[in-house]
Amino acid sequence: MIETATAAADWVVVLPLVLCLMGAAAALMLRKSGGLTFIFAVLIVCAVIACEVTLLLRVFDSGPLSMTMGKWLPPFGISFAADIFGAGFALTAAVVTLAVLVYAQGERGAEDGRDGFHSMVLLLLAGVTGSFLTGDLFNLYVWFEVMLIASFGLIVLGGRPAQLDGAVKYGFLNFLATTFFLLALGLLYGLLGTLNMADILRVAPSANPAAIAGVAALLLLAFGMKAAAFPVNAWLPAAYHTPPAVVSALFAGLLTKVGIYAMLRSLVVLLPASRDLLEPVLVAIALATLLIAPLGAIAETNLRRAIGFLVIGGVGSVLVGIAVPSLAGVSGAGLYIFHAILTMTALYLVAGLIESRTGQTDSRQMGGLYAASAPLSVLFFVLVLATAGVPPFLGFWPKLLLLQAGLGEGSWVGGLVAAALVVNAVLTLIAGSRLWAHIFWRAAPAGALMPPAPPRHTIWLRYGATGALAAVVVAAGLWPNGLFEALRVGAPDLLDPSRYVAAIGLAGGAP
Repeated sequence: MIETATAAADWVVVLPLVLCLMGAAAALMLRKSGGLTFIFAVLIVCAVIACEVTLLLRVFDSGPLSMTMGKWLPPFGISFAADIFGAGFALTAAVVTLAVLVYAQGERGAEDGRDGFHSMVLLLLAGVTGSFLTGDLFNLYVWFEVMLIASFGLIVLGGRPAQLDGAVKYGFLNFLATTFFLLALGLLYGLLGTLNMADILRVAPSANPAAIAGVAALLLLAFGMKAAAFPVNAWLPAAYHTPPAVVSALFAGLLTKVGIYAMLRSLVVLLPASRDLLEPVLVAIALATLLIAPLGAIAETNLRRAIGFLVIGGVGSVLVGIAVPSLAGVSGAGLYIFHAILTMTALYLVAGLIESRTGQTDSRQMGGLYAASAPLSVLFFVLVLATAGVPPFLGFWPKLLLLQAGLGEGSWVGGLVAAALVVNAVLTLIAGSRLWAHIFWRAAPAGALMPPAPPRHTIWLRYGATGALAAVVVAAGLWPNGLFEALRVGAPDLLDPSRYVAAIGLAGGAP
């Protein structure tokens, strides 16, 4: 047992979770207080950002940091652990949540204040943050459940028939994925006697390799469904366009990224031998996801459904890093997750602005918006270029690292995934340019009427939040040195997790 008190500085690992959970409860009690709930939620998220900046700087300086709950030593106590990737993604998630809260304040009416929106957003952020910072697989399952509860509440907020239809599709597939994940955890615990990630690293090499490979296949299926990888991706474009755009933005930025990050950590870090056995499957899934998703976007006319297919295409890019887990591949996968959290959130927020301006959701009923709102057209086009990986925007750098990883393999498989990345970029650019031409460049349909303009202060809130995220995407693409320095420190910890194991406090290190 742990006999000494935890150092005050180490509480920074779990303080973001405490703030989110307590904030969600308090926001629920304040839901009848009008604008006070929004101010309170923003203050909570700002405090979370401050904690996570402190955590990221500390991890950058001194390596992975952990804290184990209760007085039980790991692997018996539930551990939380932060490395560069986990702390960085948690910080990015909090930043986009802040942007979403500001945008939502400009979109939601005074009568919407009692629906618990802010409470559910904070609860969702707690689930996402816990997933990025947990050091225990069963605890990861718990945070997945927290995310599922909050996201299910957000997707039905409003109660329109389309939302209920989307909620059924979203809920059923995610409940199924969670079931597969729980089955995998039961089998893994039966084989290893532990679910602590650092302990799994120590004992998994001595277990039955065929049995461990079966567990890894179950984890691949479960996390593939969570991440919307092909062929278990149909739920995402069927669900993400149904709630308000601000909720879609939060989902696109956070939910699938948690799923693909869980796959990256479980297969590349925890079970690398099983990943090697599953490599042909991973390559096939990555190729199919990269190529089919943008084709779906090209064929789609509903704006947010089309963007949903672009989200799926980004999942394929991260899968390339898992399928080709060299230093460049893991770095590219991590940087792509960071890019996608920012870019996809911003792209859905722009879609919300377009739908608000035109009163339509189908791109065939839109047109002529360039003359009406040139800044909106620039925002949309910049984010499309970033999604496709066109320099000098942020999306270019992870694509470059992934291409380097594929070509560096020196095999036909590496060449194949590199070619698929290039084709994906071209198809994504075609899909985005087609949407831009239909919405902004083409003349508006005859008789089309624009809805009345909303109050000026709400326009500033919505455009300000969206423009701030787009500015981060542009600035990070123009000045990526800080990101590459973080990758230099953080990516080797995924391929050689000895520092991570030592931070948890388990003797012997990684095998």
